[in-house]
Amino acid sequence: MPNRICITPAEKELIDLIRKFGGFSKGDLVSYTDHSRTKITSSVNSLINKKIIIENQGSEYSGGRRSKTFSLNGSLGCVAGVDIGATGIDLAVADLSQRTLVRASEDVPVREGPVKILRKACDILENLLHETVYDPEKILGIGIGIPGPVDFINGTVVSPPIMPGWDRYPIIQTVQKHFPAANVVIDNDVNVMALGEINQGVGKGVNNLIFVKIGIGIGAGIICQGKIYRGANGCAGDIGHISINNNGPLCHCGNNGCLEALAGGPAIVERSLTAAKSGKSAILQKYFEKNGGKLTAEDVGDAAREGDPASIEIIRECGQMVGNVLASLVNFYNPDMIVIGGGVSNLGNLLLSSIRQAVLSRSLPLATRNLDIVFSGIGEDAGVIGAAQLAMDYVFTVEQSISSGERFKVEER
Repeated sequence: MPNRICITPAEKELIDLIRKFGGFSKGDLVSYTDHSRTKITSSVNSLINKKIIIENQGSEYSGGRRSKTFSLNGSLGCVAGVDIGATGIDLAVADLSQRTLVRASEDVPVREGPVKILRKACDILENLLHETVYDPEKILGIGIGIPGPVDFINGTVVSPPIMPGWDRYPIIQTVQKHFPAANVVIDNDVNVMALGEINQGVGKGVNNLIFVKIGIGIGAGIICQGKIYRGANGCAGDIGHISINNNGPLCHCGNNGCLEALAGGPAIVERSLTAAKSGKSAILQKYFEKNGGKLTAEDVGDAAREGDPASIEIIRECGQMVGNVLASLVNFYNPDMIVIGGGVSNLGNLLLSSIRQAVLSRSLPLATRNLDIVFSGIGEDAGVIGAAQLAMDYVFTVEQSISSGERFKVEER
């Protein structure tokens, strides 16, 4: 049976604030909540007695007096983040103070199926735990990011296009057999990346954010009022399958002209191959011959930086197509920030400026007045950091036996 730490709604509110902003004093907690100092003191003392938070050794000064600050107790246990990508897996173990302890990664294609991938992930995770002070019984949560549609409520992957054998496979049950003390939760990889970005990236403290992953596929993770928005069935943000050209190429989803089929990594590579073979780009032709008849999106970026007109055109048009779709989301949702991540984001500032230009030209002025459009601050680490944060969400469970007369601002996730 998975372990969960029982807390009250008021205690959860304080824990969420400490997780979001770091070490807090009682005065900070009072200013960020509607509670009195007496109520805050009671909750803080309760959390200290439960060994969930600890007083920091460092000090801050307020009004000339030393102010005690509190943080989560890292020694209480640990969580793990597992980011399953199309071509490899990344794993990390973090303590409950959200400090990453150990990391590992391995190249293994997701197409090799759930049995091999999950066995490999569990073996790596067990080895990582041996490098820490924690044994498997002290791992309280495991968050897993999946590159496919996830039915979040039932914890299953549904008809994933690039993941043969994964459809409705019992991922949670399989991992829990290896780590029975852990609360295991899965989510779409882009949702997990968005969660990582608002916790430790450029989106830290941002309440309304769209994280856009541009890689083999294209997807968006939506943060609304500080929480992941998943929609009715868990597939909110699947912008890669918005059709932008009814006469466009066939997408693997079965429709024509999807954004992913026109602006994803494989589409960029296909266009670069055409430019190289046709003689339109001498630089891409050089890379093509050097690489033994192959090209990558990275080659396109390198060629563009060398001033290759064909590569510049490919990147600009890719950015414009992504930006046109994002403009509709900006008008509809009005986020504070759009964060661009994924492997294709390595194409650099030319891609980002093209996305920005399209969004700003096609969105309402009020919707873009304070909008930031930036690259990810944690890059390839967004997925594994976010997966660990997802696990943290399920370490604590809120007691139900609370007086109905009390009102709290934070709801149970």
